[in-house]
Parts: sequence; C-alpha cells; structure tokens
Amino acid sequence: MRDMLPQEMERFRKAEEAFRYVCLGWGYEEIRTPTIEHLHLFTSAGTLSPQMLGRVYSFLDWDGWSGERVVLRPDSTIPAARLYVERLQGRTAKLFYVQNVFRFAQGDESREDWQCGVELIGDTQPQGDIELILMGYEVLEGLGLKPEVRLSHPGILRAVLARAGFDAGEQLALYDRILDADLSALEEVKGRLPEAAASLDLLLAGDGDGPAYLENVRSVFLAIIPELEGPLDELAAVAAVLTAVGRQPRVAPVLVRNFEYYTGPVFHFQVAGEKVGGGGRYDSLLSLVGGEAVPASGFALYTTRLVEVLAGGEGTRPAGICVRAAANDAPALAAAFRAAAALRARGWRVQVGDGAEVGAWELVAAADGFLLSERGSKARRLDSVEAVVRALGESGK
Repeated sequence: MRDMLPQEMERFRKAEEAFRYVCLGWGYEEIRTPTIEHLHLFTSAGTLSPQMLGRVYSFLDWDGWSGERVVLRPDSTIPAARLYVERLQGRTAKLFYVQNVFRFAQGDESREDWQCGVELIGDTQPQGDIELILMGYEVLEGLGLKPEVRLSHPGILRAVLARAGFDAGEQLALYDRILDADLSALEEVKGRLPEAAASLDLLLAGDGDGPAYLENVRSVFLAIIPELEGPLDELAAVAAVLTAVGRQPRVAPVLVRNFEYYTGPVFHFQVAGEKVGGGGRYDSLLSLVGGEAVPASGFALYTTRLVEVLAGGEGTRPAGICVRAAANDAPALAAAFRAAAALRARGWRVQVGDGAEVGAWELVAAADGFLLSERGSKARRLDSVEAVVRALGESGK
C-alpha cells in the first residue's frame, strides 16, 4: 500500500471523471460498498476462488466475548451482488463505483488497488456484454488512449479439460499452469486427447481476429469436442456485433484466472499491450450470495494502472497565478484574498502567499492597488481587481 502524490492524484481524478461521465451518460447509477465485509460472503458456495481467498486480509471483529471473522474488501463485484440481493432485487440494475480492494501480494507488488467498476445485473447476453465493452472503449478513448479488447470464454477450456477426463480440482490447477505458459501442462492435455493433439496449440496457446478465428476453431474442434458449441456461439454473437460497429476484437480462448467465477464471455482491455481492465459474465453469482439467479456481467478498469499509463500526458490544470500581500497587515491581506477569489471565479488556479509556485504570473496586493507581472518582466500597476482581470484576459495567456 502506498501514498499517491499530487501529480498521481491529478491523473487519478482525470481517469475517474472520464469514467463517471461515460457511466452517467449510459444511464448507470453510482454505489459504494463497505470496506469491511463478512468473510462468509466470500466463502459461501465458492463465490471467491481458493487462490484469491488465500490473499485476503482477514481478522476478528471482536464484540465482548465473541466476534465474527471479517475481511478488507478483496473484490468489488461480490459486494455489489450482495447489495443487489439485499436492496435492489427484482429490477434491472445498472451500477458503477470507484473504490479500492485489498489483496495480499509478495514483495513490492501492490496490495491496495483502485478500480472503476461497472455491474449490469438483470440484462441478457449478448446485449449486456456488448454494452459494457463499448463503455470501456469510450472511457479509454476519452482519456486519449487507443484500447484493444481481447475476448474469451471459460467454457472453452472447461469443455476441453472435461473431455480429457480431468476432475474439477485438476482443471483449476491445469488452467493456472497453462496461463503461466507451462508447456508440460499442455502436453498433459494432449496426452488425454490424442485425436485433437495436433490442433490443441491453436486453441490453448494462441489467439486470432474475431469471427474468422472462431469459425476456424469451430471447424477444427466441434466434431471432437461437441461441448464447445455453446461457448463458441456466445463468443461469436459478441464478436460479430463488435466487428460490425468497428471494434474488431482479438479472441484468446485462455485469458483469465479464477475462471470458475465466470459463466460466459469474458474480456480484457489493453493499451499498448498492457492490461488496464477486464470483466465478463457471471450469471450464477447472484444465487451464490442468496438471491435469485439472474443474468449479470461487469468489468473494472484498474485505476492504479491507468495512473501509470497516463503519466507523461499533458496536464489539465487551468492557468496559474501567485498572489501575495504587500504587507502582513489587514488591508493588504484582505486585498490579496479578494483578488484570489475573483481570479478563481474566472477559472484561474491561485495560490496565496510567498514562495508559491503555481504559474508564470505574480500579483502583489496592497490596500491602494496591485502590481501584476509575468515572471522575469517589469510589473504593471493596476488600481482594482477588475483591472487585473482585464489585463490578464488581454494577455491571451
């Protein structure tokens, strides 16, 4: 966990404002869930993967002679699902949030990460999935970035591993090994599926462009593994619409960790090859936290990562000016603060006091007038705040 310096906070707010603008424009409503949640919310019926549960910050919320085990929020989607079940069930909910999650990590890796997240609960696929992907594009492009989207479906690998005869526990372990580019894991799968061994590299270690790639996978594998038909159809429906609106996706059958969390299409947003967000469909999650089974999907942009990506971009601050009093007395100080208020009302960024470094302009305020200067140039005497504002406006800077 670390501090954010002023320059980082400026980029953080830029990302947050772009995100909120898009969400509100698409008709979403903002929520915020508690930082501390009951541990059982994340353990009940396998809502959070064993891998993720091993990274939570858990402690006893002591109450007299007893207590309950709680955690610092390690995930935002599960609390949003709880909120829906407790407060909003029975309606289609379009929700968004900006909040942090806490997960233990080794070494210097981040343990507190901020997310700009969206949850669409009660909408059907593929419309809901497409809407979320287009929203993510809009946010990232609004920040001046050039995003790409990669599509996947956990049902593809589930079908392959089940056909190969691996049980549920073995499937989870193999999935992680394949994501880590462990070639021996791929060889184990090939050994169980000799009839498909020559083509499994295409499916488990490759990717391709949208609908055409999916059609190739269908032609090669459907006769051998007919269980692939459902996941491929769902992916094709999303990919076809994205391609039709000019958002050609890449398709990567093996894409996300903790794949038991998702039930349908999943996606990653990338900028210059770096992952900056992701999400997918999780239709079974609402029933796991005590609600009725309803279709749901969501995504999160990793705000901490966006702060790094946006570093070096042009600042968004308004023009700056330093205002200081000519003397440390009431008339001069009052004149300085009146001038600062008038300038801020007209969009200037103003600091009051000696030694301020806020811009190229400096204004010295006294009871009987002002001295305005651009750093390094001769000061100009003015009689009123209005004259100062006019002079700055005429400068064109």
